Amino acid sequence: MTVALGEGQEPDPGVSQASLRGPGVLERIVLLRESPIAILGLCIILFWVAVAILAPLLAPFSPTATIQPMAPPWSRGAGGQLFVLGTDQLGRDVLSRIIFGARTVLIYAPAATASAYVVGVAAGLLAGYRQGWIDELLSRASDLVLAFPALVLYIVIIEKFGASSLNIIVAVTLASGPAVMRIVRGLVLDVRGRAFVAAAQVRGESPWYIMLAEILPNTTGPLLVDACLRLGYVTVTIGTLGFLGLGLPPPAPDWGGMINETRQFAMIYPHMVVFPCLAISSLVLGFNLLADGLGDIGKRL
Repeated sequence: MTVALGEGQEPDPGVSQASLRGPGVLERIVLLRESPIAILGLCIILFWVAVAILAPLLAPFSPTATIQPMAPPWSRGAGGQLFVLGTDQLGRDVLSRIIFGARTVLIYAPAATASAYVVGVAAGLLAGYRQGWIDELLSRASDLVLAFPALVLYIVIIEKFGASSLNIIVAVTLASGPAVMRIVRGLVLDVRGRAFVAAAQVRGESPWYIMLAEILPNTTGPLLVDACLRLGYVTVTIGTLGFLGLGLPPPAPDWGGMINETRQFAMIYPHMVVFPCLAISSLVLGFNLLADGLGDIGKRL
């Protein structure tokens, strides 16, 4: 429970501040077992994580190997190979490409989201705690970036600097960092008036210590929920960029790129488009369910 200071009341620097803070990350993770929605979402995410890690063992073929073009699901090739999800127009096994495509999403979506959070959290802490001209400068800069449609910003950046894994991360960071900054700034403005922050100031702690050790840990609840939602959003973004031809260059297995490459055959051979779409949808669903579960847990704390 958070204890607010009354007017004229001085915080006791010797008091244990643990009781004044909100629940931590570990407490929320432990409470996940009480939310069936969160457990379901976590299971979906862990399934795809396991698929990505074990891709060389699970994939029946190389994701770039040409075997037999346009084979339907559960058909056999001339050599007796079984194509569980069929093959695409170039003869590549759809199942193998989806399995290896999970690596692409689960590497670049978390990396891009983490990069956006590093930038957004740092800027939000400074803006919310320091306030004044720093707050004005960072807030106006974030407003300027947020005024552009995110997809247009992605396209402009990647068209300018080329499609690569690094440029995808940079594009997502520039587009998502300001939104994270605004969230963190609002949380900091709320937390900076709490008793444990005042106690740290009385003890003579440095501003950086107060921001990182006192304020930031007490914003983790809403940030965890936002991070899960943002991971789902970035997953869709990576798929969209791949569909627009702005993702990883072929023949890299990319779920969005798979849809783009085979969309002209969708009416005749729908399996080439449907299965990558289902892969993207299921992973995004997992992140959204986990976010909903974490949000429910936060309301109970």
